[in-house]
Amino acid sequence: MIFKSGQVESYIKKPDSKIKAFLVFGNNDGLVLDTAKRIARSVCPDLDDAFQVAELSGEDVVADFGKLYGEYNGQSLMGGRRVIMVRDAGNQMTKDLRKMLDDSNSENLLILYSNDLNKKSSLVKLAESSEDIACVGCYEDKDEDIYNTLKTMGLTFDPTALRMLYARLSGDRMINLAELDKLKTYMGDAKTVTADIVDKVISDQSDSSADDICYAAMGGDRAKAENLYQKYVNEGNEAVSVIRTLTYHVLKLLNCHASMEQKAGIDAAVKKLVPPIIFYRVDAFKEQLRLWNRDKLLRVLNLLYEAEKDCKSTGMPTEEIVSMTLLKVSGAARR
Repeated sequence: MIFKSGQVESYIKKPDSKIKAFLVFGNNDGLVLDTAKRIARSVCPDLDDAFQVAELSGEDVVADFGKLYGEYNGQSLMGGRRVIMVRDAGNQMTKDLRKMLDDSNSENLLILYSNDLNKKSSLVKLAESSEDIACVGCYEDKDEDIYNTLKTMGLTFDPTALRMLYARLSGDRMINLAELDKLKTYMGDAKTVTADIVDKVISDQSDSSADDICYAAMGGDRAKAENLYQKYVNEGNEAVSVIRTLTYHVLKLLNCHASMEQKAGIDAAVKKLVPPIIFYRVDAFKEQLRLWNRDKLLRVLNLLYEAEKDCKSTGMPTEEIVSMTLLKVSGAARR
């Protein structure tokens, strides 16, 4: 079954015994590892505890699936539930994995994780279609993800410091957490983060984000959207994730138009969005509400659905499909 981030958090707080395994995958290496470890700690807080935690590589499992079978069905010498973690899990274990889960009554938790799998992988398809395997996709951190992380730090950020943080942090969760950990250590007992502090402590880890591409395309800046997109792809990101980000963005614009049709003002409509639009993008978002009426947004939404379908079902290169879609969207913005 497909698990969203909110469902992962709910599981961590209250594990569901019906779930025998997790598959964590995606192009956000740091988020994949962080998510796998947080799920594992719901069983054993100390991941260095050799009695409660077993770690294998995908290569080990492919060479001898019996190793995984033995670990998954093994009991802890100290009693209690165990967690078995398999890094770099691959499609070669798909068939044997399903058989093992069907044949086992183990109460242990299996966590498979890899940044080499995608939605077309047989292991991902198995997890999505199985009621006892939770499938968690981990893609690049968006502005909202960074914002939610900052909220947990117990610090106050002045507006300029926030703008610098969003500009300097990357789409990779682990890199971001490392940078923010440096910041927290530097702050000590102090609570207010200024731009000077960010400039002194946070390294520039920025890359081209899907959000940047989205705002450029929906704002009608064709050249900027294409340049950002080429940089994004060259950095090794999945092209299709741009389509998903655009779809999410269009749905937010439609949500606001629905509120405005119920007599809400533009400011009130934007403030109703959950999660909220990051403050430094609010003006651009409002401008797009003026550029795009409901009918135009519905046509773009249909275009995006078709583009994602084409990315999954045709022999045409995905990067070209996404590039052409961006050209169409940015061209339609000013009509």
